[in-house]
Amino acid sequence: MTTENRKVAFICSKGALDMAYPALVMGWAALGNGIDVTLFFTFWGMDLITKTRQDHLEIAPVGNPSMKLSMMGIKAGNLGIPNMLGGLPGMTAFATALMKDKMKKLEVPPVGEYLQMLVDGGAKLYACKMSVDMMGLKKEDFVDGVQDIVTASDFMDMTDGAQIIFI
Repeated sequence: MTTENRKVAFICSKGALDMAYPALVMGWAALGNGIDVTLFFTFWGMDLITKTRQDHLEIAPVGNPSMKLSMMGIKAGNLGIPNMLGGLPGMTAFATALMKDKMKKLEVPPVGEYLQMLVDGGAKLYACKMSVDMMGLKKEDFVDGVQDIVTASDFMDMTDGAQIIFI
């Protein structure tokens, strides 16, 4: 299969730790296969590129039916965490710490390092103008590597012909 002129664009709309990685992993894989990669951050996905938020991404067990007790180190088979347990004080911090620990053991780079790897590999990062305006942000608020703040229409023009993946 030829990779010439292949393009993929990820729309990153979630700011949770577990929702940061799908675009990062897939983007890295695409770059490794010679595919042009663009990431567009909108709504809560802006946390991934905002300097003051990037190192504070969390995973919330409440309302997450796929979160398993076994993921949290509790030997209970394939049971999901009841919302009541997930809503207990400290459960978000607990789940976040466990996920970060598991990722560290697997040598998965933190979000900031992963984004820098993508930029160094040629990926293009853009922030959504509407989200930037809604949240009162400026380009200076973003990590190095974010090329520009663009409208949704600009993003569509820039990624013409790309496979678009919404996360």
